[in-house]
Amino acid sequence: MSQGRKRPLTVHHLNQLLLVCSLVLIVAVAAVRVSSRSGLPSLLVYLGIGVLIGQDGIGGIHFDNAELTQVIGYGALVVILAEGGLGTKWKEIKPALPTASTLALAGVAVSVGVTASAAHFLIGLEWRQALIIGAVVSSTDAAAVFSVLRKVPLPTRVTGTLEAESGFNDAPVVILVASLSTAGPVDHWYVLLGVILLELAIGAAIGLTVGWLGAWGLRHVALPASGLYPIAVMAIAVMAYAAGATAHGSGFLAVYLAAMVMGNAKLPHWPATRGFADGLGWIAQIGMFVLLGLLVTPHELGEDFVSALVIGLVLTMVARPLSVVVSLLPFRVPWREQALMSWAGLRGAVPIILATIPMVEGVEASHRIFNIVFVLVVVYTLLQGPTLPWLARRLHLGDGQEAADLGIESAPLERLRGHLLSVAIPEGSKMHGVEVHELRLPTGAAVTLIVREGKSFVPLPTTVLRRGDELLVVATDPVRDAAEKRLRAVGRGGKLAGWLGVNGTQD
Repeated sequence: MSQGRKRPLTVHHLNQLLLVCSLVLIVAVAAVRVSSRSGLPSLLVYLGIGVLIGQDGIGGIHFDNAELTQVIGYGALVVILAEGGLGTKWKEIKPALPTASTLALAGVAVSVGVTASAAHFLIGLEWRQALIIGAVVSSTDAAAVFSVLRKVPLPTRVTGTLEAESGFNDAPVVILVASLSTAGPVDHWYVLLGVILLELAIGAAIGLTVGWLGAWGLRHVALPASGLYPIAVMAIAVMAYAAGATAHGSGFLAVYLAAMVMGNAKLPHWPATRGFADGLGWIAQIGMFVLLGLLVTPHELGEDFVSALVIGLVLTMVARPLSVVVSLLPFRVPWREQALMSWAGLRGAVPIILATIPMVEGVEASHRIFNIVFVLVVVYTLLQGPTLPWLARRLHLGDGQEAADLGIESAPLERLRGHLLSVAIPEGSKMHGVEVHELRLPTGAAVTLIVREGKSFVPLPTTVLRRGDELLVVATDPVRDAAEKRLRAVGRGGKLAGWLGVNGTQD
């Protein structure tokens, strides 16, 4: 190699990168507990980590690649939307589809118009820049909203509307921002509306088709390992995005709908799939927000701080409430639910990612647009996030029983410091023919459910176990290892394992 050529990446560089990334992930994971107790969305913590290790922080890392940030941000949004779609319950979202769709289209239009007018007349931005800011900040963020409301039970109509709106409104906003950021004159409004509707239709058709085909295939094809199902589900969801975007449709709508179809299809090994998707979603959020924190230059934010406060105030107190009232006028939604939906219009990852589009396209004053959006998201998330649960209680929307099943799968076990063990009885196991009470599990462990031939039931002490059964065993933390050891022993030696000397420690 010539002397003037840069040295290629080496294993040493990889070691340094892995060390930094692992430390950031560990700090971010630990920070989730802090943010959950304080009521703040985790995005603020992750943005803070990025700023802290950036050029104005203790890390001193100089990063200004807006194009790379946009690419990684898009990839992260695909994963986040896929995870959100997998967790969306059709029975909750179905009644809210008309209201959510109207909010995602008409509501966005109202919000863009009001916010852009404020940016033009109050701040003095050119109309193109003002419209870009209005479009960028008009998209709500599901992750930010539900990270705050996860402990507040709400009526199904409210949660369904907010969740569906957050999944749907990304698509038209991305199309609008991209159109406004291109060089040359902006198309007439009716042309933009036609393009948005066409891309949404293409994305919806592809997303529903890919999701249905993927769900059908996963239900009828037996994969050799359970760990392959989560990988296949996420691959199908990402494929829906890529297919939708390649066909000049809305890839974001396609991935959300495909994931939602698969999430309601009762796929095999579903708990493992949800856990895998949830982990990928957390990694995507952490990586994306840390990168956005790196991209911002804190010492430049002061110049646009007042502008961000003014635009954010108009967005929060005028544009969002007006868009909710206008959009929900035909549906006769109670005023208390409208009030909560107005205040729950949190901004998160999507606006900051979209603010990189004009930077990449070279729009005039694009750095100012990014700074305004960044400050707006941080300040008003700090304001709205902690007060959302309080507002829900004041409006008497947090006392219902309609959302009592939220977190029921894992939260009770966590509070009890317990474990849920899934035990499958294979062919040749000596657990076949053993009664439940003959398992002699340690105190603190019990068989709570048996799944047999596709049907589940609560066993009696005299229930006889059979090959092919799947047992769900709940064990408290102190006896978890002892319970697993005893189950392995009975599987090898039958109900007399203790007297025969089979201890289950061998593989």
